[in-house]
Amino acid sequence: MFMEVVVPTPRDKQARVATWAAFFVQGLCFATLLTHVADLQHKFGLSDGDLTLVLLLVPVIAGVGSAAAGFLAARYGSAPVLRISQLAVCAVVILQGWNGSLAGLYALSAAFGLAVGAVDAAMNMQAVAVERTYGMSVLTGFHAVWSVGSMLGAGINSLFSALGVDLAWSFSVPVVIGAVISLAMLPRLYSGAEERETSRAAQAAGTVDVAAKVPWRPIIPLCLAMAFLYVGDAAVSNYSTVYMEGALGATGWLVPFAYFAYQAAMLLARIPGDLAVRRYGPAPVVRLGAVIATLGMAGIVVAPGVVVAVIAFGLVGIGLSIIAPQSFSAAGRLGAGAETAIARVNLFNYVGFVVGAAAVGTINDLVNVRVAFIPAAVLVALIVFLAGGFQPRTVGTAARQG
Repeated sequence: MFMEVVVPTPRDKQARVATWAAFFVQGLCFATLLTHVADLQHKFGLSDGDLTLVLLLVPVIAGVGSAAAGFLAARYGSAPVLRISQLAVCAVVILQGWNGSLAGLYALSAAFGLAVGAVDAAMNMQAVAVERTYGMSVLTGFHAVWSVGSMLGAGINSLFSALGVDLAWSFSVPVVIGAVISLAMLPRLYSGAEERETSRAAQAAGTVDVAAKVPWRPIIPLCLAMAFLYVGDAAVSNYSTVYMEGALGATGWLVPFAYFAYQAAMLLARIPGDLAVRRYGPAPVVRLGAVIATLGMAGIVVAPGVVVAVIAFGLVGIGLSIIAPQSFSAAGRLGAGAETAIARVNLFNYVGFVVGAAAVGTINDLVNVRVAFIPAAVLVALIVFLAGGFQPRTVGTAARQG
C-alpha cells in the first residue's frame, strides 16, 4: 500500500512540523472569519440574499486559486505558493475586521477566496510529500491539526464576544498570531527539488504510478467523493443552527452545539485515522466512513429531539473526517503530475460546497430544513460506491488508463 516505512531524517521532521503549522494557521484563519459572518451581516446590514452571495463568492473564486496553485506548484514547488498565499489569507482576514465599506467586503471576500484556494491546494501538496517520505499514512493527522486550529479560532471568538472586544481586534489578534507562526515555520517546508525527490523515491518503490501526466479518469472517483463530502459539510456548516432552531425549537447554547459536536467528533476521529488506514487500507476506511456519515445524515432528518440530533451530527463528523485527507493522499499517488491531481481534487471541495449551500438553502426555503438534509444524505451515501477509487493501484495503471 505504502512504501516500506523509513526512519525520517531531522529535515523530514522539520518539513512535517512546518506543514502542521500551515494546516493549523489555515484552520485558525478560516474559523476566525466563518464565526464572524453574523457580525459582518449586522455591520453592513446585509439581507439573507446578500449574505448568501458573499458566502458563495468565496468558494467560487477559491476554485480559481486552487487551479492557479496547481499550475505554479508544478513549476516552482508548492512551498513558495503556500508561503505567499497563507500570508495573504492572514492579511485579508485582518483587513476584513477593519474594513468599513460594502465594496471592501466584496473585494476582500474575493481576495480571501483566491488565497484560501491556493493555500488549501499547496498545503495538501506538502502533506503528500511528507507522507511519501514517511512511507505510511500520515495525511489525516494534518487535517486533525486543521481541526484544532479551527476550534481554537472559534473559541477565541466566543471568548472575545463574551468580553466585549471590538470586532476589528477580535479579527486581528488570533490571525496575527497565525501570521507569526507562518513566518517562523513555513521557510522549513520542502523545497520544489525535495518534493520532486519524494515523488521519484515513491515511484522507485512502486507506490505511485510512473505516468508523466495525470489523466482525469483515475481521479474522477476522488473528485466526486470530495464534492459529495462537501455537500454534506456545507449542509452542516451553514444550516445546523437553522435546523436546531427551526426543526427542534432549541434555544441558547444548544443552537450552536450541534456544529460543535460535528467539529469535535471530526477531530477525535482524525486522530486515529492514519492508524486505521495503515491497518485496513484507505478504501475500506473511506467506505465505512461514508456509511457512518449516511447514518448520521438520516438521523438528522428523523431526529425526534436535541439529544438524538447532536449524536447524529457527531456521527456525520466521524464519517466525513477521513474522506478529504484520503482523497488528497490517493491523488498524490497518481504519477509525476501529482500537483495537478491534488489541485483538481481540491477544486471539487468548492464545487461541493457551492452545490450543497445552494441546494440545502433552496429546499429549506421551499419545504423545511429537515427535508433539506435529504439530498446531502443521498450524495454522501454514494461515496460508498466510490471508495474503490481510493485503493492504491499497481505501477503504470494510470498510464494505461489515460
